[in-house]
Amino acid sequence: MTTAPAGANGLERKLGLFPLTNIVIANMIGAGIFTTSGLLMQDLHDPVVMLALWLIGGLVALCGALSYGELGAAIPHAGGEYAFLSRLYHPVLGFLSGWVSFFVGFSAPIAASAIGFSEYLTRAFPGLLHPGLLPAATEAVVMKKLYAVLIIAAFTFLHTRGLEAGARVQNALTGLKILLIVGLVVAGFAVGKGSFAHLTAAGPFRFDFAGFKTMGLALMWIMFAYSGWNASAYVGSEVRDPSRNLPRSLLLGTAVVMLLYAALNFFYVYAIPPAEMEGVISVAGLAAGNLFGKSAETVLSLLISFALFSSLSAYLILGPRVYYSMARDGIFFRSIAYVDPKSSVPTRSILLQGGIAVVMVFFGTFEQLLTYMGFSLGIFPLLAVFGVFKLRRTGRSAVKLPGYPVASAIYILIGAAILVLAFLRAPVESLVAIATALAGIPVYFFFKRTARGQD
Repeated sequence: MTTAPAGANGLERKLGLFPLTNIVIANMIGAGIFTTSGLLMQDLHDPVVMLALWLIGGLVALCGALSYGELGAAIPHAGGEYAFLSRLYHPVLGFLSGWVSFFVGFSAPIAASAIGFSEYLTRAFPGLLHPGLLPAATEAVVMKKLYAVLIIAAFTFLHTRGLEAGARVQNALTGLKILLIVGLVVAGFAVGKGSFAHLTAAGPFRFDFAGFKTMGLALMWIMFAYSGWNASAYVGSEVRDPSRNLPRSLLLGTAVVMLLYAALNFFYVYAIPPAEMEGVISVAGLAAGNLFGKSAETVLSLLISFALFSSLSAYLILGPRVYYSMARDGIFFRSIAYVDPKSSVPTRSILLQGGIAVVMVFFGTFEQLLTYMGFSLGIFPLLAVFGVFKLRRTGRSAVKLPGYPVASAIYILIGAAILVLAFLRAPVESLVAIATALAGIPVYFFFKRTARGQD
């Protein structure tokens, strides 16, 4: 990887198309695809409806990637939505997107990925839960959390060493994750003892208002699994030739993941009767056990635990760049803007991200984080995509991608409908997500007053 000169902000434009695309893929393929399908089937009861919603979710993400490609080329700065909303609308909107990202967009998924790693690892090696150091009643819970914390600490340390080292590990982990999914699907259909008759073994699903609310909540969960389609926009300040590489990485990464998700969900349906799939979180393990036997379930659990490394690593690359950008603009702790002169990465921001994720591991479970994350992550990308219309109207587009204005309009309309339907189906979790965003408003004005007092 060639090294571009460091910019005025201390970050270097090192990332080309391949590592950028890997960041997108790694950020998307995480705990969501390995856990949500069984939960979706519990409400939908119909595998065809579930598969159709996964396809719709992929198309929505692709429309978002087209829009973000144009935004990222025009505003090639670190921070993603924070950079876009601050420059297109008002700094307070950018701050609120960063505020939500701090708790929901990155810290919570890092914690969820670490918890998922721990669950799958101890499923493969149950003896790790009982080293005999604590009373048996509490030892399993403590050891799961300990393994999750250790893996967060390890990757936090890795990414403070420099972007190139982190990117090399990221590339390897992403490659292994793709091979795992492709190998699992190919082996499942080639030698597994499943049945396509499961596609027609559907329970009742009614396309009335209640059914649409159920589909809205299901799509919100699916969009959480697709979250990360905008990932490379968060490292815009470190991208070589951003007007070319940013849009391509977003579109290529999203398209690859869309195909992988479709194949993996067909694999689940082929392996598991719908009634058996309902409510099962470790759906990939169940599918492998049904097709290949219990020993395969153990092996797959271990492989998935390592696959979750890739998502955790990607979040630790992207999230700190948001807080770094906020700190540089004077609306976050100024010390967080520090860039280590040796590694050329925002080390303090990375350490803060890892620390918050560790706290979430201790105080939350994977199931408690999902709905809250899904709603929260759907709000600010809608505003950012709407900004494409403003870019075109003001003549500020650096590159004009195909699909305008249809792709942006589709993303906005379907994304807004998902939020409304999900709110009607799960109002408590949705209100908590809204409250989290609104709580950032007084914090923003506190930092603004502090910055004025220091001038």
